[in-house]
Order: sequence, then C-alpha cells, then structure tokens
Amino acid sequence: MGRPVVCQQRARLESGDPHRRHNAFGMGVAEKAPRTRHHVNTNSQKYKTMKRLLIGLFALTCLTGYSQKARQEIAVTPAKAGGVYYAYPVTESDNTPAPKGYTPFYVSHYGRHGSRYLISDKDYAGVIDVMRKAHEAGSLTPLGEKVYADLLRVWEEAEGRGGELTPLGARQHHDIAQRMYKAYPQAFAKDAEITAASTQVMRCAHSMFNFIEGLKELDPSLTIPKESNARNMSYLCHSEPPSWDFNDNKGRLQWKPEYNRWRGGKVNPERLLSSLFNDSRYVKENVFADELLWGLYWIAVDMQNMETEAEFISLFTPDELYDLWEVINASFYITNSSYPRSDGLNVDNAKNLLRNILDTADSYVDNGRHGATLRFGHDGNIVPLAALMRFTGCHGYSAGLDDIADVWQSYNISPMASNMQMIFFRNKQGDVIVKFMMNEKETAIDMPSDIFPFYRWEEVRKYFNETIDTPSIEFCPKELRQ
Repeated sequence: MGRPVVCQQRARLESGDPHRRHNAFGMGVAEKAPRTRHHVNTNSQKYKTMKRLLIGLFALTCLTGYSQKARQEIAVTPAKAGGVYYAYPVTESDNTPAPKGYTPFYVSHYGRHGSRYLISDKDYAGVIDVMRKAHEAGSLTPLGEKVYADLLRVWEEAEGRGGELTPLGARQHHDIAQRMYKAYPQAFAKDAEITAASTQVMRCAHSMFNFIEGLKELDPSLTIPKESNARNMSYLCHSEPPSWDFNDNKGRLQWKPEYNRWRGGKVNPERLLSSLFNDSRYVKENVFADELLWGLYWIAVDMQNMETEAEFISLFTPDELYDLWEVINASFYITNSSYPRSDGLNVDNAKNLLRNILDTADSYVDNGRHGATLRFGHDGNIVPLAALMRFTGCHGYSAGLDDIADVWQSYNISPMASNMQMIFFRNKQGDVIVKFMMNEKETAIDMPSDIFPFYRWEEVRKYFNETIDTPSIEFCPKELRQ
C-alpha cells in the first residue's frame, strides 16, 4: 500500500478544504494507519440482504427528510448560512431513558473543535485594507463607512488569533462535557478509565482542555490522560491520496468545470458593492469584486463565533445569503461526504476512525471497564465519519448540484463543536446496547432496531465491520454513480 504519509497541511486548513476561505480546492494529507484485526464475514447473506434493502429505503428517506427546506431555515436563522461556521446550537441534549435494567458504562466520542476565528489574520486584514484605501479615497458610501468602522473593531479582537479557538468555542466544549457527565454519571464513576486525544492543531487541543476542565469541575478526582501529537493522527485526521486526487487534480477535469459554471450563476457582487462604494470607476480599477464579496461573507458568518458585537449578515439579501451558502455547501459535500461521483473516496477516509471506535469499545465491553474515550479533530473528519456511519441526514446522495441542498446541509451536520457520541449500556446479564448521538441529538443508523433509539451492540458491531470492509460507493444507489 506504500509508505505512510504524514499529515502536512491540517494546521492551515479546517479539513483540508480551503474553499470556505478563498474559493479554491485542495485536500490536506494524513498518515496512513496500520491495518487492524477485526474481520467480518463479507459473504454473510443476512447482512448483504439487509444492506440492499436499506440502501433504497434510506435514499428515499434522505429525499423526504427533515432537511429539505434549507432556504426557509436560513431565512429564519441567517446564522445557518455560515454552514460549518454555524455556532453550536444545542443547549440541552436528548436523553431517552434506557430499557429497564440497563445502565450506562461507556461513552465513545469524537468532537470537532469549538468556535474559532477565521483561519488566517489575512482573512480579516485583506478586507480591511480594501475598505481603508476606499475610505482614504472618499469612495465609500455611509454604509461603507460604517462597515469599515465595524471591521476595525472586529480587528481589535481578531488580530493575531487567526485559526484559534474563540472564548465561545471554549465554553461550548466545557458545556458539552458537563451535559455528558450529568446524563451518564455511571460512566464517570469511581475508577473510570477516561482518555483524551486531539489532533496536533492547537484549537483542537484547547477544545480538549476545556472539555476536560468541564468534567473535572464536576468531579475533581477524575484522572484523564491527554495527548496531542502525531501518535494518533492516523485515525483522528486521516485521508488517502486517491481522495486528494479527486478533490484537486482529477477534480479539474471531473467535476470542477461544471461546478464553476453553476457557481458563477449564483455569485453576483454588483449589488453589494454598489451599496458600499459611491464610485463605480474606483471599484472597477481598485477592487476585486468576487474576492471582497467572499471576504465579507466569511467575516459576516463568523461573527456569531466572536465576542465583538458587530453584524454584517444584513449586508446580504436573503437570496444572496442562501446562494453563497449553497455553493459552499455543495463544494464541501463533494469533497468531504457521499457525493456519488467521488467513488466513495472521501467517506472511506473515515474508516480508520471507525475502526478505532469499534476496537476501543470492544476493550471496554469485553473487559468490564467503564469510562470514556474523548477524541477531538475537525469538520473534515466528523463529516465523513457521520456519512460512513450513515446517520440520518448525514449522507444523502445527490449527483445534481441543484439538489445537494435538499439532502445535505453542512450546518446540521458540522457546526462549530459538532460531535458524535455513542453511549453504551449493559444489564446484569452482560447484554450491551448502544445509542448514537449526533450533536447531542439521538439519531438513527440505517439498520432496524426494535428498541430504538438503542441498538444491540453485537448487531451494530457486525454491521460496522461490514461497512469498513465494503467500499463506501456500494452503499450509493447505482443509478446515481458514474
């Protein structure tokens, strides 16, 4: 399979997709993890039959599910136009009582870092520089002057903090941890074995520290070893060269031309610029219109993650805001999730992480241990994981650019501090059941359960072992593939 590749670019990107900053594409790279043992009987007729039946059912569910009305949702809550910049919305988690006789004993977790500043100081400074020069030339409208003054206030907070966790991001993880502890105290009881690991990016490490602080405020006696080093990158932040090739090199031929034409029909900066500048000739000679539009958009949608009280979303009409979100949502889906023409390559990147989740859970289940495994990474890791696990609403299939928003919305799947939790319960007879939480809301996987939202662990384990052994593209309806 070739030599392992060390993660090279994750520190400069959120998930290896810089499109959300500069409307470009590319993938970071991550070390290839060694193979692990667990194997499943891929000839099992039971699971093959179940898979075929559920593929069609789930595809239909995605097309008619809760996430069909993105335009209306964004109109009601404009902050959702931030997509993966949407500030974590949950303040209370779901907690359906377990069946009689079952108590929680283990939590398996993966969380994206919390709210952050834009990736680079340049994302603020570039926009401010354009506005400053126009201000000095007397080419700003009264609205433009207000925007410039507000940007200077934003810069007071953001300068030198590009890519870092914001105070809100710290609070998010602190609070998620405390809700977890209070909902499943038995998992954190005396002698609990808890571990925490993050990617090497500081905003992830700081998220982990704040999460642990939230736990230890409730029980100072907890011992929680933590790591943020290269040792765990092979599963926390993994991607393979074929996915980079699809997202970048092959993408120039396979999907980017169509995407760029589609995007061009949705992005028009003229109205916005005419509201900010009083001299069209100045704009023509001095302003890169598309760049300023996108720069203002990113600042606008990230303000919900900062402490400074300033607002820029109202610069955009509802239709403009939706269109900008839609083109970013489509690009993120294509390069991170279950886009049919990607041959499943981006979803397959999460298999090392799912293998780690299964193997670690086995060690708790088989040895009678209790505790939690806490993992911290990026949106470009949790998005393919949720698609691989086929959580409801997290892996819709669409080959048409205009239809992606109907089946897949980034703000529902990976807002800031998004997280996946598996809560394990057992009874006195040693039977183990598990439930799945996406952003602290109970969710379903596409296999039947007569005790939903709970599933029998042995069935889940077999199902996910088969998932790992099966190319992800095989779960996509054939008529949507290349």
